[in-house]
Parts: sequence; C-alpha cells; structure tokens
Amino acid sequence: MKKHNFNAGPSILPQEVIENTAKAVLDFQGEGLSILEISHRAKYFQPVVDEAEALMRELLGIPENYSVIFLGGGASLQFCMLPFNLLEKKAAYLNTGVWAKKAMKEAKGFGEVVEVASSADANYTFIPKDFEIPADADYFHITTNNTIYGTEIRKDIDSPVPLVADMSSDIFSRPLDVTKYAVIYGGAQKNLAPAGVTFVIIRNDVLGKVSRYIPTMLNYQTHIDNGSMFNTPPVLPIYTALQTLKWLKAQGGLAEMEKRNIAKAELLYNAIDNSKMFVGTANKEDRSLMNICFVLKEEYKDLEADFMKFATERGMVGIKGHRSVGGFRASTYNALPIESVQALVDCINEFEKLHA
Repeated sequence: MKKHNFNAGPSILPQEVIENTAKAVLDFQGEGLSILEISHRAKYFQPVVDEAEALMRELLGIPENYSVIFLGGGASLQFCMLPFNLLEKKAAYLNTGVWAKKAMKEAKGFGEVVEVASSADANYTFIPKDFEIPADADYFHITTNNTIYGTEIRKDIDSPVPLVADMSSDIFSRPLDVTKYAVIYGGAQKNLAPAGVTFVIIRNDVLGKVSRYIPTMLNYQTHIDNGSMFNTPPVLPIYTALQTLKWLKAQGGLAEMEKRNIAKAELLYNAIDNSKMFVGTANKEDRSLMNICFVLKEEYKDLEADFMKFATERGMVGIKGHRSVGGFRASTYNALPIESVQALVDCINEFEKLHA
C-alpha cells in the first residue's frame, strides 16, 4: 500500500533526494568511503557546502551583502543565538504561536522584549494585523508559518527596524524578497533536509553592534569567518540539503513550488470547506499552505478515532493534529505530490458518505 506522508517534521523529502543520499551513505562520489565517515575538512566535502550555499543564493535571490551559514542546534538554538548577537536594548516580537512564544521567552534574557501583538486569546487561529513596530527596537521578529495552528504570513512585510524571520516550515515554498529581512533562519527538517542542520541567512551589517561578550560558538561572525566549518558541521544533512536544492532548481524553482503548493492547499481546503463533518481551524485569510489544520464538527467529535483509523488504513501518515489543537493536520510541504492530497480528500469524502 502506498503511504502518503503528511508528517509535520521531520517530513517528506523528494524520493530522488532520499535515493541520492542513500547512495552517498554507501559510497560518497566513488571515494570508497561513506559520507558518514568522511572528514568535513576533506577536499571533496568543501564543494558540497559551497554548492549548497550557491544554490540557496540562486533560488532565493540572496544578495552579496548577506552571509549564508549552516549550523547545528535547530531553530530552537537560534531563539537564544539571535538575541545574543542582535539585542542590545530592546526587541519586538509578533506572537503567533508556540514557536514565536518560545523565541520571545529566550530573548527576555538579553534585554527588553515588546510583544507588538498576539493571537493567543484566540488559540492562535489568526495572524494579528495593524500592529505598531517600535522604531527604537533593535529588530522585529516574526514566525512566518505556524505549524501547530496552520496560519502563515505569506507576504514580505515592511519593517522600520531590522526584520528577523523564523522560516523553518515555509522556506523555499514561495519566492521572497530577501532584502526585506535582516536575518532569516530555520531548522531544515520541513522543506530542505533531515533534522540536524539549521540555515541562517544574515545581512552582514547587523552584526557587531552589541556590547556584550558573545561566546565563540554562539557568535554568528565565527561561523561566517569559517565558512560554516569552525567545528564539525552536520555533514549528512548538508549533503541532503544540497540534493533538495538541486531538485528544487530542476523542478522550476520557487515560483513553481508556490504554484504547486497553492493547488494542493486549495484542493484540501475546498474539501474541508464543503464538508458536512469537518471544519478548518484557522481564519481563512491567514491559512497556511504548508500545514492544513481541521477538526470534526461538534456533532461528530466522537468519530475522531474512527477517522484516524479509516485514514491510516488507506495509507495516510502523520495527520493527527498537535495536542494543543486536536483534530487533524496535513502538512503539504514541497515534496508532497498533489496525488497524496487527492488521496486524503478521497478519504474525507468516503468517510463522510459512511457517517454524515
């Protein structure tokens, strides 16, 4: 039976990316060694990092005055590393979910943190609007896609202060204007690679402005100066990231990804909106293209376990909603084919015929 992988992360990767990585695990570029056992200092690994950076720059249109680095620790380490490097007195945060709240919590250890707006009172079902960004903030932080709640900021906003974005779960899903941002960071385990590598895109002129001592490993400049090779980088995930970037380019780039992602999301959202039994949880104007969250209507709540079993038997994987929201979540990242979304839609329709 074919499996349809809707996991929120670590999540689906293109099949050819998995196959190319598997080949490198057995024999990296004919060297007679696995990529798992080569030195990151070896002459044949440096081109992997260089090409991955070059493709990121090409696909995202990253200007020369920005650095691209590959780190460990996940986006959660960036919640601390970012204010360590950028927060001198005050930072502003938009609170749109669990990850935004966690980022804000870490920043409070380095200076004043202003919450410009929050949708917490509505269980994060929408993206706040018409908020005011303090002009004296060192930076303004947003989380562009909220995996748990299924909301997304899909436009590059204008900010009077350096704009920082956690794009862990929607990077490479659409074209974006990198020049609107001072820092873009994210864990790779959604649209780029397996867990273990974190990307940071940073405009060079925002560094060197804090008065505190920054520990060597937590200093962005350390990793920029050493080309992501100050210490042993996550070799395998970087290699997989390179394969994904090659795949993205071959598929037609980010404009094509956005086109496909819109089509997938519209297919599933239309099924939910026209359903007698299911309803979406996020405000329609803020719905995510990456994480589609829905629940059973009140009168059918007792059928939740039945639908999970029904869908699982038909090959659906990873559709259980986060415990703080309940219901169901279908993560429709770049590598998920529209055929898988159609299979889930068919599940919804079949289940409804049996129970509605």
